[in-house]
Amino acid sequence: MNTLAWCAEMTAFVFNIPFRDNKKLGHVINEVKKDVKLQTLWKCSNIMAIDRMGYTDHGPTHVKIVANSALKLLRILVARKVVPSIVKHYGMKNEDAELVVVFGSIFHDLGMAVTRDGHELYGALLASGFIEKYLLDIYSEEERMIIFSEVLHAIVSHEEPRKPLTLEAGIVRVADALDMEKGRARIPFQAGKVDIHSVSALSIEKVNIQEGDEKPVTVNITMSNSAGIFQIDQLLKPRIENSGLGNYIHVVAEITGEKERKILEKLEI
Repeated sequence: MNTLAWCAEMTAFVFNIPFRDNKKLGHVINEVKKDVKLQTLWKCSNIMAIDRMGYTDHGPTHVKIVANSALKLLRILVARKVVPSIVKHYGMKNEDAELVVVFGSIFHDLGMAVTRDGHELYGALLASGFIEKYLLDIYSEEERMIIFSEVLHAIVSHEEPRKPLTLEAGIVRVADALDMEKGRARIPFQAGKVDIHSVSALSIEKVNIQEGDEKPVTVNITMSNSAGIFQIDQLLKPRIENSGLGNYIHVVAEITGEKERKILEKLEI
């Protein structure tokens, strides 16, 4: 499937985020659902990522997955008495931290519509107008600027060499890396991109985030093939270590089934 067909599918895309009793987050999600400008930029990001660069999905499906994962991570940590940075440093509420991680998630790759190199910086630029618009009716000017600052930090620090300095930014960085299930690698692999990244990604069957025992969060990853270890050790592990959340997250990866699933018959160079 090319990206134009992919974009056609998105006409029926449902942007479901469990806002629960967070009315401010519910308001923002409703605004996102009807924002044609934002949805078009997501499509442009996918054109650049998939069609032009042979990368994985960086559009609406990816950001929805990241937003849901980020929200789940934050809620587990808050339930385990971990204090979000916007609460600790500004005296705001946990519901405001939820807005920060959701904003950071849905805007983090927006700069892919422009370029891959430095996309996080372009993403912060493109996100600015949306953040201001979505917050206008629900926060004071001072509160808007605090959230604005925290979201931009989450966007620009989701990639190296910048390091997340807030809990919320660290969560966005990890949630981005947790979108590793095989469906995300399907398009570039079918287009002929066969390398350790695509093969490893196709080995990841399921990623499940839940409250843990040893640490507040346990991430259970099931693989059909041991090639998935590359995805975990080389991509996910550094993200967790550099996110500031290393003390909070325990990752368990297992190969399912009696035999490993064969991905390739043969590789020739």
